[in-house]
Amino acid sequence: MATIVLGVQWGDEGKGKLCDVLSSEVQICARATGGRNCGHTVVIKGTSYDFHMLPSGLLHPTTTNLIGPGVVLHVPTFFSELATTESKGVENCQQRLKVSTRCALNLDLHAAADRLREGQLGKKNIGTTGKGIGPAYSSKAERSTVLLADLLDDDEFGDRIRAMERDYKLRYGGDLAGYDVEAEIKELENFRERLRPFAVNDIEFLEEAQQQGKKILIEGAQSALLDNTYGTWPFVTSTSTTFGGVMAGLTLNYRKVDSVIGVLKAYTTRVGSGPFPTEDFGEISAKLQEIGHEFGVTTGRRRRCGWLDLVSCKYSQSVNHHDVLNLTKLDVLDTFPEIKVAVAYKHPDTGAILDAFPASAKLLSRVEIVYKTLKGWNSKTTGIKTFDGLPQEAKDYVKFIEDFLGVHIKWVGCGPNRDDILVR
Repeated sequence: MATIVLGVQWGDEGKGKLCDVLSSEVQICARATGGRNCGHTVVIKGTSYDFHMLPSGLLHPTTTNLIGPGVVLHVPTFFSELATTESKGVENCQQRLKVSTRCALNLDLHAAADRLREGQLGKKNIGTTGKGIGPAYSSKAERSTVLLADLLDDDEFGDRIRAMERDYKLRYGGDLAGYDVEAEIKELENFRERLRPFAVNDIEFLEEAQQQGKKILIEGAQSALLDNTYGTWPFVTSTSTTFGGVMAGLTLNYRKVDSVIGVLKAYTTRVGSGPFPTEDFGEISAKLQEIGHEFGVTTGRRRRCGWLDLVSCKYSQSVNHHDVLNLTKLDVLDTFPEIKVAVAYKHPDTGAILDAFPASAKLLSRVEIVYKTLKGWNSKTTGIKTFDGLPQEAKDYVKFIEDFLGVHIKWVGCGPNRDDILVR
C-alpha cells in the first residue's frame, strides 16, 4: 500500500521525476524529512517544475499531498512555490495540499545563523545550501524552536524566536547580517490565517488513509550518503535521509510498506564539501556537467562529477534494502567511448582491498579506486521507448550495475521528460 522512494548516492538522482510518474497511481504523496534545500525537477511537455518544499505529486489532479512532521517548513518558500506551481496551470493545488501541524519552522533566522557559521569555518566549511536546515533541526532537538501548531495557536511564538536570535549571537559571537527579527515575526503573523486551511493532524490523516487502504507514495529527501548517521559525516545534512528517517518522519505502519525504491544516477555527483572517491577534475567531469546540466536546483552550484561508484551504492543498499532501482540519466553517457565504474576501494597505505565502506571521511577521501572499464555505445538513447530497444552496450552497462548490486533495475531514465523513463 505504501511505496518509498529514496536516493542512493549523494546527489539529487531524479527522485522527483519517478515520484511524478508514480503519483498518477496513488491517492497520497507525502514528504517525510528535509526542508527547502531539497531540489527536485520534473519536465512535462517542455515545462519545468522545480520542487523544494512541496511534494512533486502535486502535478497530478487526483493526488493529495502531505508535508509530514519530519520536514522543517519555511513558510515564505511554501507559498511562493505554491504560487509558481499554480501559475503553470496545475489545478486545485491548494485543495490537495496538507501540512502537518507538528512541522518545525525553518526560519530566516536559521538561514542567517547558517551563513554566519559557514563563514566562520572558512575552508573547513560543510558546504551547506545556506538555507538554515542544520540550525532548524538543531533548534528542534534543543526544544527551542517554533512548530506550525505554535504559529497557529500561540501568540507568544515570537518570544521564542527572539530568544533564539539572542542565543545565536552569543553562540557564534557575530552579527546576523541583514536579519531583522521583528520583521520575521510580523511576516509570520501575516501568514497565520493563510496557513490554517492547509494544517492537519498528520497522525489522524495517515491513519485514516491506511485504514481505507489508500495507496501512499513517500518522496524521500536527498540521498543515503547525506544521512546524518550513515552518510559521509560530518559532510551530511541534519536529518535522516534513509528508510529509518521515513519511518520516524511519518506514522506509517511498516507492515504496509510494499516497496522501497532506490534512485541511482548512471554516474556520481555531489554538491558541497566532503569526500568523493570517484570525482574527476578534468575532461570527464566537465563533459558530465555540461551534458547532464549538473547544477543544484536549490543553489545553482555546479555539481562535482565522476564515474559511478558502485562501492558506495552497495553500502547504500545495505542501509536501505531497496527492492528495486531506478537508474537515471543513462543518456548523459551516450557519447562516451568507454565508461568506468568503481568496484572496490584500496587502503591508501597498505594497498589492501577494504571490506567495508569507511565511516571515516578522512580515510574515504584517501582511498584508491579499482575501476572496471566498460565499452560505451556512442548512440542516442533519448527517444527509445523500450529497454530492448537500447544499444547492446547500454543494456550491458545496466545489467552490470544490476548484477553487482544484486537488485533489479526496473526503470531506466534516458532523458529529462516524464515519458523518457523506460520500464523493464
